[in-house]
Amino acid sequence: MSSAAVAEMPPGAKKVKVEYNDSIVRQFIAASVIFGVVGMLVGVIVALQLAFAGANVHQFLSYGRLRPLHTNAVIFAFVGNMLFAGVYYSTQRLVRARVNDTLSKIHFWGWQAIIVAAAVTLPLGITTSKEYAELEWPIDIAIAAIWVVFAINFFWTLYRRAEKHLYVAIWFYIATIVTVAVLHIVNSLAIPISGLKSYSIFGGAQDALVQWWYGHNAVAFFLTTPILGIMYYFVPKAAGRPVYSYRLSIVHFWALVFIYIWAGPHHLLNTALPEWAQSLGMIFSLMLWAPSWGGMINGLLTLRGAWAQLRTDPVLKFFAAGVTFYGMSTFEGPLLSIRSVSGLAHYTDWIVGHVHSGALGWNGFMAAGMFYFLVPRLFGTKLHSTRLADQHFWIGTIGILLYMISMWVAGVTQGLMWRATNADGSLTYPSFVETVVAIRPLYWTRLVGGLLYLTGFLMMVYNLVRTVKSGKAVDGSVEVVVPPAEPEPSWVRLVFGKPVLVAFLVIVLGIAYGRGNVVTALAFLAVTAAVGGLSLLIAAIAAPKGPGGQVSWHRALEGRAMIFTVLTVLAVLVGGVVQIVPMVLATPTPQEAAQTRLASALEIAGRDIYIREGCYTCHSQMIRPMAFESLRYGDASTLADSRYDHPFQWGSKRTGPDLAREGNKNPNAWHYKHFMDPRAISEGSNMPAYGHFVTNKVDFAGIEPKLRGLKMVGVPFTVEQIQGAATDAKAQAEGIAKDLKEQGIDVAPDSEMVAIIAYIQSLGTPPAAPAPADKPGLTADAR
Repeated sequence: MSSAAVAEMPPGAKKVKVEYNDSIVRQFIAASVIFGVVGMLVGVIVALQLAFAGANVHQFLSYGRLRPLHTNAVIFAFVGNMLFAGVYYSTQRLVRARVNDTLSKIHFWGWQAIIVAAAVTLPLGITTSKEYAELEWPIDIAIAAIWVVFAINFFWTLYRRAEKHLYVAIWFYIATIVTVAVLHIVNSLAIPISGLKSYSIFGGAQDALVQWWYGHNAVAFFLTTPILGIMYYFVPKAAGRPVYSYRLSIVHFWALVFIYIWAGPHHLLNTALPEWAQSLGMIFSLMLWAPSWGGMINGLLTLRGAWAQLRTDPVLKFFAAGVTFYGMSTFEGPLLSIRSVSGLAHYTDWIVGHVHSGALGWNGFMAAGMFYFLVPRLFGTKLHSTRLADQHFWIGTIGILLYMISMWVAGVTQGLMWRATNADGSLTYPSFVETVVAIRPLYWTRLVGGLLYLTGFLMMVYNLVRTVKSGKAVDGSVEVVVPPAEPEPSWVRLVFGKPVLVAFLVIVLGIAYGRGNVVTALAFLAVTAAVGGLSLLIAAIAAPKGPGGQVSWHRALEGRAMIFTVLTVLAVLVGGVVQIVPMVLATPTPQEAAQTRLASALEIAGRDIYIREGCYTCHSQMIRPMAFESLRYGDASTLADSRYDHPFQWGSKRTGPDLAREGNKNPNAWHYKHFMDPRAISEGSNMPAYGHFVTNKVDFAGIEPKLRGLKMVGVPFTVEQIQGAATDAKAQAEGIAKDLKEQGIDVAPDSEMVAIIAYIQSLGTPPAAPAPADKPGLTADAR
């Protein structure tokens, strides 16, 4: 050590060398790339199946089973592995500490095992049917365990950090880790009835609200906040420039984590969900415009002075385009949360286009930029081909645009055709399949766009493999001067600082104003103004130095990881508690309970077949209170219709018609023929055939545990109904089989065909007798 270096070191300080664990980064990058190819290839297959029904070649490879595999592979395998790579690489360098080797290995191999388990179980039809949370309870437990390992590794690294100040990227990683844990645990609460089957403890509207509280915020805190952290680290690094605005990053972070968690109900607009919950979701979704675009602006303006590099540097190309797609997607999301816009777009392919603009443009391009930045550095070499990376960028961009535009046009076409009426008030397009036929060319266009995007991704894979082969794995290191321990800012000052007190006051006033439906609008305005004022307050005090040279409140907070984490958790939990607790605690009136139909034993078996086959991916069971929907499907759905559905089956996409009141509209023989050959009944349909329903058998003895499990989650089955489940199911099945026999169709009573026909014929039919009111549900006051 030189004398100059010694002179610069403060008394009591010591110099240590930190060698980073970059092998874990390389592993996660490799897994992300591999599973990215798999996930996108499955996406191309399901796109083909929608355009050409003949591509459904086997029951295990049908659209309903592959679509959840596609979403899980892209979200949790591709983006999940990518974000872990980015978090591990950047965190070590930002805090100047090495992550734990053993925990990192457990995290990596545990996560890959979960992905493999998903790849096996989903095509087999082992699913909960909850969007982005389809995996069954043993895998859910494994996810929670591995996520805890990740959290321990991350926070232990923060505890051992040499750099006490937490950079903005770390804030977003903290929010991701704590929030995803809460979301996953709450939404996965279920009662197992076998090794690979469970029923959600929530049902009907409760389950819908909890699911989309999870579903929306899985997008927020798995696909957005960690990638924003990656943006805040890698964009400045690639551009060689500091983040545009420190103050803006503070406002961006706190406003985003507080507001995002409230927005889930906008996925349920115009449904039977209570009005107050819908309004909360819509208002907070509109408020998301501000922090989301604040982040986009901060990212793009970081490139000021480096725009010329975009012509030659593919890394910056991908980052700039990725951040731009983030801005587009977060503009479109609040737009779609406006009730009237949602009325047109919901259940259509417009939503599919919106989701993919974020997944392909934001996540996919940020991943590509990060890979092109990291792989040469992790292997001590240069990128194999800048030209090939540029070609990847343009092919991928064209693919995204083809995908988005085709789905926008398809969605608007669907929405307008569904609601079109003649002068006499009748539907202009009474047959649902007319919309399927009309948008089929757009499905082919979407397929071309997906193929182009996959082609660009494969070009990246080739480029990265050649880059790896030209170098040798190297791990980064740094020499760190560790100063002697200094007194930390008082926790009292941080916990009871002005921003915390103001935020607490805002939340209390917002809840107080929002308790009654009459003043809900005033409450929304009050909360909006208060959050805006809070943001301005935080920005005003965010300077590195406060009055008298004292470190500002937020700057001090950035040095206390534990307090920062606790305040983040509180900011996140408020919205979930305010929305979910009133729904869960409310109970139905006797009149409401009497309106709810209790499914029979055979119908329960049929519903599980419906879920196994992924029918919920194409059919909704929620008729919205709109005249054209009532003309097409029947009376608007009510809370009573789905109160005992565990899980709920409201759906999020209509590739086929709504089924909420499908019961007894068509004879049993019609349904048999429709399952055997959909196009023989509805010419132009893209529904798969389900001939295996005839040969697959229902285990009547296995229905009793299903009813026991449902009773445990609140469905009021009597002891007699549970004990007689097999007998009752056989009797109902024999009646349906006899009816089919009279129509010239010979089907065994214990076939799955009979069970699923029983389920479809039960949908929307009135209850035979009042059901006991011992199931937690919703009162009129709660609505």
